[in-house]
Amino acid sequence: MNNTAKYILLFVLFGMLVLIRVFENELFYDPYLIFFQNDYLYIDSPRREVFKLSAFTSLRYWLNTVISLGILYVVFKDKSMVKFSIIIYIVSFVVLILIYLYFVVNPKQEHYYLFFNMRRFLIHPIILLVLLPAFYYYKLKH
Repeated sequence: MNNTAKYILLFVLFGMLVLIRVFENELFYDPYLIFFQNDYLYIDSPRREVFKLSAFTSLRYWLNTVISLGILYVVFKDKSMVKFSIIIYIVSFVVLILIYLYFVVNPKQEHYYLFFNMRRFLIHPIILLVLLPAFYYYKLKH
């Protein structure tokens, strides 16, 4: 793949991540989007459908994951890095969704800030922001 095609593909993939974020209200059921935009530390947790919320949160996580894996492959062209990343994403999902569901099922005001930050790992491609420089540094050293 030549550099022009690589940069166009990266632009499209990052654009897809941006579109998921821009159209999050239309694409995903998440009452916490509005809740966390307000002064959430002083109000009660919103009404929510736990199954629907966890399904849409999972969908968003996996959409971000697939796009992120594509970005990692285009940047490094190393299938072993992508395989390792898949393991990281699966383990992260299991741990994060369990913590997320605990906070959804047991909402307490003193946990809102922690919940807000844990939720970010599920709905935003933060793991990609960790893996890109980590793999780049690894490539420099090997």
